[in-house]
Amino acid sequence: MRKVLVLGGDGFCGWPTSLHLSEAGYEVIIVDDFSRRKTDIELEVESLTPIRPLGERLKVWRDVSGNKIRHITISIGKEYRRLLELLITEKPEAIVHFAEQRSAPYSMKSSGHRRLTVNKNLSATNDILAAIVESKLDIHLVHLGTMGVYGYGTAGIKIPEGYLKVQVEEGGKVTDGEILYPSNPGSIYHMTKAQDQLLFSFYNKNDELRITDLHQGIVWGTQTPQTRRDEYLINRFDYDGDYGTVLNRFLMQAAINYPLTVHGTGGQKRAFIHIQDTCRCIQLAIEHPPEKKDRVKILNQMTEIHRVRDLAQLIAEKTGVGIAYLDNPRKESAENDLLVINDQLLEMGLKPTTLNKELMTEVEQVARKYSSRCDQDKIPCLSEW
Repeated sequence: MRKVLVLGGDGFCGWPTSLHLSEAGYEVIIVDDFSRRKTDIELEVESLTPIRPLGERLKVWRDVSGNKIRHITISIGKEYRRLLELLITEKPEAIVHFAEQRSAPYSMKSSGHRRLTVNKNLSATNDILAAIVESKLDIHLVHLGTMGVYGYGTAGIKIPEGYLKVQVEEGGKVTDGEILYPSNPGSIYHMTKAQDQLLFSFYNKNDELRITDLHQGIVWGTQTPQTRRDEYLINRFDYDGDYGTVLNRFLMQAAINYPLTVHGTGGQKRAFIHIQDTCRCIQLAIEHPPEKKDRVKILNQMTEIHRVRDLAQLIAEKTGVGIAYLDNPRKESAENDLLVINDQLLEMGLKPTTLNKELMTEVEQVARKYSSRCDQDKIPCLSEW
């Protein structure tokens, strides 16, 4: 049985991915120190869906599936020796790296949150890479990055998968080449993901590590076939201004008849992916690793592009809830275009789950079922930058 470590496997993307891989026949070990749950305590807000303790979740998963997932508590970025010992003992085929602070608004709340995000994310990524090198094992690292490293301006071209073809002219001679697509992060969180790219490039060049970096769009949806199998397995549903993703927030707001909060003109185009496809893409990435001598493989993990105000209008028409246009707390263009290449995952066999009324209704029903858990004071996005 192929063994994989899922770092951050208790989180919004990590939990359903762990179940998906387990059902696909992998031996899964979750490594998580519950830092995301601790952030809920700091922000005084909980997932809209009730999240059971991880031990209970894993017991129910074993009962309903017959598959065992182990959990080990290690603070990635702080407990290097324990991480190294884990790699040497378990010898995983792959590591899935979700163990980073994942919210742009949270990263911009204060100077303390900026420092926390940089310290946590960069230390975690560097420790994982260093541990793979020191272990002397051939482990494929699959990292969940973000489309946000590219920025949200209008480039006038389709954003390639990580690498930009260039021509350099010197002394009348033109040389063709490729470089990492220039980063243009819009927050400290996105900046750390851009720095991750440089760490990956260095360790790949210097130590020949096999690395896949997934530049993911905004995730929507909450349930997968695995998390639907028992209420104790239900996935997180973040709706607050720090961690809630835009489409899920709209659907939750519609469920409680709260005007849909559109920042600025709503003219921002964004890339999206359903949580089910996040899990499938991780599996595809694991099963299509780069060769030992290959450069870092970068995949644009998204399935469709929508303008924010168009999504709001679609949901408003579907539910009858109004739209509230608010001042945009972010420094970004009021309008932008977005063209993205995502050929590699499609070639690997991804069949995209695109926006449809059935899935939107499912998210809305989940939100309505647990609406009594919603603290409406936590809905506005208060981080400004």
